[in-house]
Amino acid sequence: MPRFLITYHNMLYPDPDYVTASRKALRAWADEKLGDALVDFGSPLLLGGQLCSGQPADSVEISGFTIIKARSLAEARDLLADHPYLARGATIQIDECVEVDA
Repeated sequence: MPRFLITYHNMLYPDPDYVTASRKALRAWADEKLGDALVDFGSPLLLGGQLCSGQPADSVEISGFTIIKARSLAEARDLLADHPYLARGATIQIDECVEVDA
């Protein structure tokens, strides 16, 4: 089944108590809504810099990530349609993980 990398953008983390409460709410939503579709709950992220051999790509702030599985992009979008972070003004990006043979 295809996997999808969900990245969160424009999340504000004003203080540690907010982060804790926010993650608890997200965990409760994920357990109820995603169930077995949840592959990796993920974590918040802090920008650590870039490495490149030429001109670096524009830096993109990613606030956190989650990995889910779904039969299609449409199903992934449906699973995430009521994601709690959307109500807080965040943006969720969905990228399909491409399976390649080694």
